[in-house]
Amino acid sequence: MSMDLTEKLAELERKRMETVAKLKERLKYFHGIKHENADSEYKYNQIKVLEAHVLSLTEEIEELKAKIRYSQGPLA
Repeated sequence: MSMDLTEKLAELERKRMETVAKLKERLKYFHGIKHENADSEYKYNQIKVLEAHVLSLTEEIEELKAKIRYSQGPLA
């Protein structure tokens, strides 16, 4: 069971790194929302979705780390 958790942790950390890279790339070319410009609003929404995804992955990683520490017992 512990191996499954560590594999899942590694997978989540990989996904978070990929998502952060996508977010950085989008932010590099984003210059704010232009008034009544659908393209800039769409880009802004994409950025917000990626930020929320990174936050969600981070929370899941922290929960999984806590679960792994708990499963290892008090001596670990």
